[in-house]
Amino acid sequence: MSKNTSIFIVALAVVTLGLLLYFTSQPLLNNINLGLDLRGGLRVVLQAEEKEGEKITADTIQKAVGILRNRVDSLGVKETSVYPQGDDRVVIEIAGEDDPEAAVKILSNTAQLEFYDESGNLLLTGKNLKNAEARMTQNSQTAEILLEFDKEGIKLFANATTANIGKPIVIVLDGEAISAPTVKTAITDGNAVIEGQFTAKEAEDLAILLRSGALPVTLDIMEKRSIGPTLGADSLEKSLKAGLIGLIAILIFMIGYYRLPGTIAALSLAFYALLVVAAMVLLGSVWTLPGIAGFVLSIGMAVDANIIIYERIKEELRLGKTLVASIESGFNRAFTAILDSNITTLITAGVLMYFGTGPIKGFAVTLSIGIVMSMLVVLTFTRYMLVVFANITKNQKLYGI
Repeated sequence: MSKNTSIFIVALAVVTLGLLLYFTSQPLLNNINLGLDLRGGLRVVLQAEEKEGEKITADTIQKAVGILRNRVDSLGVKETSVYPQGDDRVVIEIAGEDDPEAAVKILSNTAQLEFYDESGNLLLTGKNLKNAEARMTQNSQTAEILLEFDKEGIKLFANATTANIGKPIVIVLDGEAISAPTVKTAITDGNAVIEGQFTAKEAEDLAILLRSGALPVTLDIMEKRSIGPTLGADSLEKSLKAGLIGLIAILIFMIGYYRLPGTIAALSLAFYALLVVAAMVLLGSVWTLPGIAGFVLSIGMAVDANIIIYERIKEELRLGKTLVASIESGFNRAFTAILDSNITTLITAGVLMYFGTGPIKGFAVTLSIGIVMSMLVVLTFTRYMLVVFANITKNQKLYGI
C-alpha cells in the first residue's frame, strides 16, 4: 500500500470518528450539570450556635449535615452541596436555583416541634414524630399538615389529649406558636393535624422540615455570597479556551512527532473525552472549575501513557522486530509503568475524596474517572487501532522510524 493511500485512510478515519463524536456528544453536553462556580448561585456558611451546657462536637455537625441533606432531597433543589467546614460550620452551595434564598431559609430552620398545654407544660416533642404530610383542606383555600407519631409518641399524645379535652394544645415550632387547636376528644391512634392559614407551599415546606427532623443545633448565617451566571460563564469560556489551545498543541506535537501512532492517539483522546463526559452525566456529577482542571490533568496522563507506549514500540522496531510484534511487545513493556503511575494517582485522588470537601472533592472525582477511562481507552481502543493499521501498512516511516 502506498504512503498516500495510508494517509488517506488515516484522514478518512479521523474525519469519520470526529463527526461521530460531534453528533454523539451533543445530547451529553446538553445534560451536563454545571456547578456553582460555572452556573452561578448562592453559597452560605452556617455557624453552629453553642448554648450553655451544650458543647458542639464533630458528631453534632455531622448529624446536622445529614438532616440538611434529607431536606435538600425532599425539596427537590438541584445542584446543591452540603458539607461540614471545620468543627462548627456547615456550608450550603446552591447552583441554578430560581429562589436560592428561600431554599436556604428552609434548610437552616431548626424545626424544633413542641406541644404544650395551656399551663405551659411540655407534653411531647418532634423527636416522637414518624411522618408529616401536607394536604389541602376541604374548602381548598388553605392547607394543613397531617402528623403521625411513633409508638412512644402515640402514648404521649394519647395521654396529652385525654388530659386536655376541651382545652387547647399549643403547637410550637422554633419557639413560635403556629397553631392552638382545642381538643374535642382523646386521640389514641397517633395522628394529629396542624391547622392554620397555610398556603399549599407553606404547608409543604413545613411538612418537609418536620419530616426531616429537628437540627441538633441552631445554625446562624455567618456568610452569604451570590455568584452570578455571568462570572461562571466567563470562567467556563476561559477554561475551555485554555484547554482547547493546550489540547491542539498536544495533538500537533503527537501527530508531527509520532505520525501514524500520533494520529491514532488523537482519535483515542477524542474517544476518551466522550467516555469521560458520558460517565460524568450518567453518574450525575457536577462540573466545576476544579473538576475541569482534573479532566485536563487526566488528559495529560493519557497522553503520557501513549508516549511511553510509542517509545517502547520504536525501540522494538529498531531491534528489527516486525510491526505487529513491536506493538505487542511495546504494550507489554509499557504496561507496568503506566499501571504504577495511574494507581499512585488514584490513591492520591482517593485521599482527596475522603478528606476533601466541595471543589477539592470535585477535582478528585473527575480525575479518578479520567484515569480509569484513560487506562481503558489506551489498553483497548489504542492497541486495537495500532494493530489494525499495522496490518494495513508496513511502512515504518509512518511510525517515526
